[in-house]
Amino acid sequence: MVTRIDRLVTSGTFALDGGEWNVDNNVWIVGDDTEAVVIDAAHDADAIEAALGGRRLRAIISTHAHNDHVDNAPALAEATAAPILLHRDDLPLWQQTHPDRLPDDHLEDGRTVEIAGVSLHVLHTPGHTPGSVCLYAPALNTVFTGDTLFQGGPGATGRSFSHFPTIIDSIRHKLLTLPPDTVVRTGHGDTTTIGDESPHLDDWITRGH
Repeated sequence: MVTRIDRLVTSGTFALDGGEWNVDNNVWIVGDDTEAVVIDAAHDADAIEAALGGRRLRAIISTHAHNDHVDNAPALAEATAAPILLHRDDLPLWQQTHPDRLPDDHLEDGRTVEIAGVSLHVLHTPGHTPGSVCLYAPALNTVFTGDTLFQGGPGATGRSFSHFPTIIDSIRHKLLTLPPDTVVRTGHGDTTTIGDESPHLDDWITRGH
């Protein structure tokens, strides 16, 4: 069967450091006609389950633990019996949203998640949060970057648990080393490519994006 990537956009609230912002999130579903994984179970577990279309959900992968990326992970896990995967360095953030429910397994740099004959390679890319990860799928010519890299620059680093020099190092060493035609599928907004973003690294550093 053909492995495909589906995008669902869900809407809700991002809350941190006493502030709240309305946000639209990309929920990525990777799989074939029988099984899939969900990357970032944001805002609406019912809509995500409907988008699965009856496929078996093998895992709920969280690129990081900001509430807008994990708020509906436990509900989706309960509905589908799929495990929740998160990097352990983001547990303090996770527990702000879900103090009574831990993830089921931990993502680590170099780990591979297999789905529908495709390998998703875990890249630990701290900076936006300590446990941020990206998922590189060479067979799909795609990297799922969560909030580490967007069209036009790195993710925000102006709030708790974030660090601008660290996100720049992550992007420089883990993402911009990927093939230039790699499609970057982000946690919010439009897709881009590694080749479109890499020439702007020095500009991001200069303006402390």
